[in-house]
Parts: sequence; structure tokens; C-alpha cells
Amino acid sequence: MTSQPTLFSERLLLRPFTLADAPDVQRLAGDRAIAYTTQNIPHPYEDGMAETWIGSHREQFEKGQFVTFAIALGDGTLIGAIGLHLHQAHERAELGYWIGKPYWGQGYCTEAAQAVLQYGFETLGLNRIHARHLTRNPASGRVMFKIGMRHEGSLRQHAKKWGVFEDIEVYGILRDEYVQVS
Repeated sequence: MTSQPTLFSERLLLRPFTLADAPDVQRLAGDRAIAYTTQNIPHPYEDGMAETWIGSHREQFEKGQFVTFAIALGDGTLIGAIGLHLHQAHERAELGYWIGKPYWGQGYCTEAAQAVLQYGFETLGLNRIHARHLTRNPASGRVMFKIGMRHEGSLRQHAKKWGVFEDIEVYGILRDEYVQVS
């Protein structure tokens, strides 16, 4: 793979993270509400975690494992993250994202997800992109639905978050379905 691209949408810039983003990542991802609505973000989000996470992106991209974008407004303000966990042998990826709480409900996640879906299918040549969310986070499912994904099922007590088994909803879209809705 070449260097990670920057993607543009109507209101957003999706770019590689830099270490300068670490304080904003820690502040935004460190909000308990973000950890509560995601499967993998820890709380508390301790010092050094953002730097470690950002520091892993380049190697993961170069190995064809992940592509992770910082979601920024046109003025450069960091508002979240979005990415694809790539499974190249199967030409598929899992979409994942989070948006800082001050930016919820403004359509930013849907806009970013549409741009990443386009990148996945048109640039990376993927055949399938799927995503999942905690059942108790229906807003994430609405994003998946709005970008054309279909609900594929529920995984009962599939994940354990803060000592509680959580149900997971799974959504997916195939390249030929994407072509039909784009």
C-alpha cells in the first residue's frame, strides 16, 4: 500500500492522525459516554493511551490491517475517528467509528461513514463491509442503515463490557449493493 490518503466530504476532512491529535483524542474518547457506547474504548482513558493508539496506525496501514482516519471539521477541529479493519484475503473489512459527544446528532458520523464506504469499495476494491454495535446504542445502527447497510442479525451476549454481557447487532453491505444505492 502507498501512504494513507486524505478523504473529503461536504463538511469533513478524513485524514491520518498525528501525535498532535493525542490531547483531543484523550479528551473526546475519554468521555465516559463514548466508552459506554462502544465496545473497545476503555474508561478511564489514561495518559499515553492516545499516543500509543495513534502510534500504531502507520504500521497497521502499511501491513494492510487497518486504515484509521481522524474525522475533522473544515476548520481542522478533531471530532472523532473512523476506520476499516481489513481482511484482505476475504476482500472485506469491518467499519468502526466514534464521534465526540459535543458533535453527536449532526450527521457527521453518517457523512464520514459514507466517505469511508466509498473508499473501501472504490479504492480498496473490497467486496463486503460490515459493522456492529451494542444493541443499547441504536444511534450507531441508524448510521449503518443510512449508509445502505442491511441488518444481518444479533449476537446475543457476544461481548462483555464493564462486567455485563452485551448483545451486538451486525450490519453489512456488499459492493454490488453499494453500487445500487450510491
